[in-house]
Amino acid sequence: MSPTNAVPTLRRREILGAGLTALLPLGAHAQAYPSRPITLVVPFPAGGSVDLIARLYAEPLSKALGTPVVIDNRGGAGGSIASAQVARAKPDGYTLVVSSQSSHLANPLTQANPGYDPIKDFLSISQLSRSINVLLVNPAVPAKTFKEFVALVKARPGELNFCSAGPGSMGQLNVELMKSLLQLNATHVPYRGGGPLVTALIANEVQFGLDNLAPFLPHVQSGKLRALAVAAPTRVAALPDVPTFAELGYPVLNTTSWIGLAAPAKTPPEVIAALHKAVRSVAEQPVMVEGLLSRGSLPPEAQSPAQFTAMMAERLVVYGEMVKRAGIRGE
Repeated sequence: MSPTNAVPTLRRREILGAGLTALLPLGAHAQAYPSRPITLVVPFPAGGSVDLIARLYAEPLSKALGTPVVIDNRGGAGGSIASAQVARAKPDGYTLVVSSQSSHLANPLTQANPGYDPIKDFLSISQLSRSINVLLVNPAVPAKTFKEFVALVKARPGELNFCSAGPGSMGQLNVELMKSLLQLNATHVPYRGGGPLVTALIANEVQFGLDNLAPFLPHVQSGKLRALAVAAPTRVAALPDVPTFAELGYPVLNTTSWIGLAAPAKTPPEVIAALHKAVRSVAEQPVMVEGLLSRGSLPPEAQSPAQFTAMMAERLVVYGEMVKRAGIRGE
């Protein structure tokens, strides 16, 4: 073949190849999501309530999505450091954050610059659980009931210490609300995450706390801690003798917290839809419902991403007003 005839032949091949490529389905151009491991960033140390729920979901989500889901604990600043990192991550669905009322509600309200906006910088995918809150005391505290506890704190103003996962965390906000409602005086001692505060309460470094039940439940059942009240729609099956705050006459304290899943803003809608579908399929499995209940949590509400975001926005307003009144500041 002469050089003159070679060019048209090559052009015909290029044109033919381009035509065949145009006829191929979209999946031939780009791999379907997910095509590689997904990193699930937990913005707290291991051992806390957020970490426990994330690990409960990791394996079944891996099966539902057909790819490994890897837990990455990145504690610091009450969850703000890792949350800010995920907000800036590539919005491709491969780096997600386990959100909570601490990182996506308390921090933006109490920290001067957490590094992210919980609504603008994230797409909320789905709730993973609703967290029952519990009022706990170290067994060395003589109060055996909620009424006795209130009387004790009032009789010893400022002497009892309470724990939280950090300044401005939901653990602090919960107690501050109770203090305001009942006119109590107690001293706040912050820790860096749920694991350390559990250890501190068991060691009697602090005398009480009002936080998520999940990490505390085994220690209540073993007698290392005493539960006086729970924030839940009904009594907790694992703690049938512990009344709800509503039963005690304080419905304003009887609200559950949430733990959820979020992706960086601008993550494609089809990726969010795939993740939401996977989470909901896992959340509705009887083994997951049983696993959540056994850990002191409730199954998540069946909210769409839009409904989840709207709920967050409403709570930001409610808690924001309380934070301003109390002058609470985070790290």
